[in-house]
Amino acid sequence: MSIIFHIHLSQQKKIHHLANNTHAVDFLALLSHDVLASTIENNLPNNHRERIYAPTKTLSMFLAQTLNEDRSCSKAVNDMLIQTQSVNHTSANTAAYCKARKRLFLPLLTQQVNKTDELIHRTVPHKWRWFGRSVSLIDGTSLTMPDTKSSQTAFPQQASQKAGLGFPICRLLAFSCLHTGVILHASVGPFKGKSSDEQSLLRQVLDTFQKGSVVVGDAFFGTYFLLVEMLKRGVNVLFEQHGSRKRKALGKKDHLIDIPKSKIKPNWMTQKAYEDAPDKITIREFKVGQKTIITTMLSAADYPKKALADLYKKRWHVEVDFRNIKSTLGMNILSCKPPEMCRKEIWTYFLANNLIRLLMSQAANNYNLLPRQLSFKHAVQVWNTYAVLDKVIDEEMLRLLARRQVGNRAGRIVIQKR
Repeated sequence: MSIIFHIHLSQQKKIHHLANNTHAVDFLALLSHDVLASTIENNLPNNHRERIYAPTKTLSMFLAQTLNEDRSCSKAVNDMLIQTQSVNHTSANTAAYCKARKRLFLPLLTQQVNKTDELIHRTVPHKWRWFGRSVSLIDGTSLTMPDTKSSQTAFPQQASQKAGLGFPICRLLAFSCLHTGVILHASVGPFKGKSSDEQSLLRQVLDTFQKGSVVVGDAFFGTYFLLVEMLKRGVNVLFEQHGSRKRKALGKKDHLIDIPKSKIKPNWMTQKAYEDAPDKITIREFKVGQKTIITTMLSAADYPKKALADLYKKRWHVEVDFRNIKSTLGMNILSCKPPEMCRKEIWTYFLANNLIRLLMSQAANNYNLLPRQLSFKHAVQVWNTYAVLDKVIDEEMLRLLARRQVGNRAGRIVIQKR
């Protein structure tokens, strides 16, 4: 094994060791913010009654549980009893907590993720944005989960594996904010079968993109009908090109191209939507190095080729964001067994990521930095150490977050000028 692998493994063990002592009450403090608390209240059923495991308390325990190397419900309950000094008043039986987790509505978790994004972007400085605009990075990944009959039905194992030898696997499409690293939205589906590709998952969450925003992705997304949908919503895109088309020169290796509508209607599309789509659209194509990029930002004067090329190089940040959530936080292999609980676990990880990003953004704002300059792994380590020492979030914590900055990480896809 390489030296780098051993270093990475050592760092991961340190994080998990600290995470084993993460207190649910620390997450409870963050979830008590007025905006986040109101989201929980709005998702309570009408016949809700007070319980030992109230929704906010249950969610904070679930957050701590997902970050723990021992993710058993019994440890989560025992930790809560010890931390709140309620051993003599509350049963150590896990049944009540497990039922409370099941009562957590999935919309509650998705809305909490969205609300943390809103909290961050309320105070986002203009200099964090790209040409004053918000940028979303989209990409897909996969996750495995415990081998249960229900999960195998919902998320079948890969066809290349023999029955009984593989684990259920799901495909996850998510998009993160370029400026802050928060997860904006996501969709989950089976890894194989009908409507399991990344474009199908993306169509489920198109309403998330706001007019005037910019979306950056790889070549899987540069199709005609998706480009039409983005243009209709007033959203600009920056994708890698897939295939070649007729060109109209704008400058050196920078030109406009016309894309005609396909004569074959996709199976997922309604006849009316197909008929309403324009006969052709015009987009911009430019080449830098070995990469051919397309965009709906047609003006070379407003959006120079170099600025667009530099922006596309930052697309790899979404892959780093996935790595942080899957490796640093531990989402790579889910622990919940029912498929509906696996979905909730995924969103709980996203919420944990966003709460950490919330602290990082506050630290960056306070010390005149960009959130991407700060180390996510360092932030998790500081957060967990504060939890072990029972220290509250304070200015000293934010100062410590700001002191560890990452190196100058240029795009992993090297784009050389010709």
